[in-house]
Amino acid sequence: MSNSTEKRVKEIRRHTRKKYSAEEKIRVVLEGLRGEESIAELCRREGINQNVYYRWSKEFLEAGKQRLAGDIKREATSNEVTDLKQENDQLKRLLADIMLKNDVLKKSVLGLDSTWEDE
Repeated sequence: MSNSTEKRVKEIRRHTRKKYSAEEKIRVVLEGLRGEESIAELCRREGINQNVYYRWSKEFLEAGKQRLAGDIKREATSNEVTDLKQENDQLKRLLADIMLKNDVLKKSVLGLDSTWEDE
């Protein structure tokens, strides 16, 4: 095979490679941890390289370790997101109001507001 053909084959393989969801990765790692079959057999059956399995296993164990240590990041619920958006809108309105009042005060102090002079 020529060099350009090999590159094309690798590119096709890369683009057609199976994508594993987080749930699938966890399932494979847990099967490996059970030890009912060798890692080599598990990887062969799942169609993955052993290096991939060990990378997933390391990530899985690191995530568990961080979780047990209390270093957690969680996704916000839709209610929390809605509440935060409402609070953000409220703060934006308050800021706009304060900026407007500040502008009026600056103009009145500098004598630039004609409405104050007419009264």
